[in-house]
Amino acid sequence: MTESFKTADIDLIQRIIPHRYPFLLVDRVVDINGAETCTGLKNVTFNEPHFQGHFPGAPIMPGVTIVEAMAQTAAVMVGVENGLADKDFLVYFMSIEACKFRRKVVPGDVLKMHITTKRGGGKVWKFDGRAEVDGELACEASFTAMMDLPKE
Repeated sequence: MTESFKTADIDLIQRIIPHRYPFLLVDRVVDINGAETCTGLKNVTFNEPHFQGHFPGAPIMPGVTIVEAMAQTAAVMVGVENGLADKDFLVYFMSIEACKFRRKVVPGDVLKMHITTKRGGGKVWKFDGRAEVDGELACEASFTAMMDLPKE
């Protein structure tokens, strides 16, 4: 028996999480395996507003936005698995732990975010995230989030 992985394109992503430009930091989520694992994709482009000041002449994606992109990817995975499109779904950080940055992320990079659920199913979820560029680790972190699930 083969597994059937789900995908979320930008339209579905925007129906699940409330983030919009300039703070929508995931373009596509692929290989969604229930609420267990998924991979998010972010095409890093020079015209993103944080590059105007971080840093002029040497644009680098801020580390906090990489962690936020991983969290948005995790939220989309949970939203797809729980049918939360068009349901006013909100997610709030509770903690970020063991966060390490290993390489710069610059315009032209494709950030691949691998998310694994460590604990979930209710309001509080814990994830491990790894963000890579061309197979090279850029960031890793564990993070906990509160899922503000809509009332039925």
